[in-house]
Amino acid sequence: METQIDFLQRLEPDMALKVLMSLDDSADLIRASAVSRYWQTIVISNGLSKQLFVKRYPKLANISSVIELSHNSETAGDDPPSDAMERVVGERDHRAYSSLFRAITVFPQTYCICRAVSASSTDNYPEESIALTLDPREKVLYRDLYWSSKGSDDPETPEILIYKLTSNLCVITEINMHPFQASFHLDSPIYSSRFVRFRSGHPKCWKEMDYNFMEEGKCANDLFIWTYTSEVFPVAQENRLQRFQLPEPVVCVGGYLQIELLGRVLCEIDAKYYICVAHVQAIGRQLSPAFCVEFSEPSNAITLKYDAEEFVRIMHNVSNGQIDSLSPSVLPVENHRHLVWANLQDFMMLDAALDDVAEPEWVDDDDDDDELDYDETDPIFII
Repeated sequence: METQIDFLQRLEPDMALKVLMSLDDSADLIRASAVSRYWQTIVISNGLSKQLFVKRYPKLANISSVIELSHNSETAGDDPPSDAMERVVGERDHRAYSSLFRAITVFPQTYCICRAVSASSTDNYPEESIALTLDPREKVLYRDLYWSSKGSDDPETPEILIYKLTSNLCVITEINMHPFQASFHLDSPIYSSRFVRFRSGHPKCWKEMDYNFMEEGKCANDLFIWTYTSEVFPVAQENRLQRFQLPEPVVCVGGYLQIELLGRVLCEIDAKYYICVAHVQAIGRQLSPAFCVEFSEPSNAITLKYDAEEFVRIMHNVSNGQIDSLSPSVLPVENHRHLVWANLQDFMMLDAALDDVAEPEWVDDDDDDDELDYDETDPIFII
């Protein structure tokens, strides 16, 4: 058989690095790292998985460190020898960022708002509280469920609604909003805003989030750092749930969502301008408990926490259809390039093609076990 040559090893190291850096798909980068120890060393030692991930999601460039959680009490807290630390850290980051990239595109979609935080104004609390916008029902005991702003003499006065998401690290693909129609007013006006804009971010100080802003009638907007701002979407003055699909999936780091409502409707009763919302939804992928972020105050340095065991468990359930997702009638139609890993085989290690290549030292393999073993299977190479 003709001798095979690793062409990257025939190149200068800088040129070999440039070749691998040209890969723009994290799945391809994972497969490249499984070709040989030399290729894997280039990928890991240069942090190519993180570089590619940050290029795709630049808002996560502020992650300063990665912690891989351990469920093994015998090994938890054990530090590797100092001469192997750099390699161990590189492998850990490689696993974490590669798994995170996959989770963002494959984890099932769900509703991502867990509670209301504050509104810039409320006309009558609690009868017209922002908390009522999370109830999908239109009425309870013949009572309308909606949030209403206070009246304003200026039709351009904006309003802000703030919600806590189900995880401090999740991916939002679309936000749905249902303007409120006041059937008890003459001509049943729909008090919709003319435009809407969305932001996501995290608190400046987490301790201040224990305050009940709704009950005290205070807006918490100034207490947040908003790291993402969407375009402005037009809102139809119609009594229906309106869908606002974001151009790209947004990774929300910090777990808070702001809805900015622009433009008001005149109320003939008091000649003031109002905005009213009946229902709000945020649809996306909750990344916890496999992933979460932790902020260090006062620097707000971000630490990514990665639970490999949870990631394997969730991926195993996804592959076996054991996790329910939202019905197709609710889900947005995603761009195919966001689903590049819809097939689980895109993420597998190509063992059959690597018979003559030494396997990576950090990938456990048990040929005698045909079933998925959460303790022995590396999450990056799930079949």
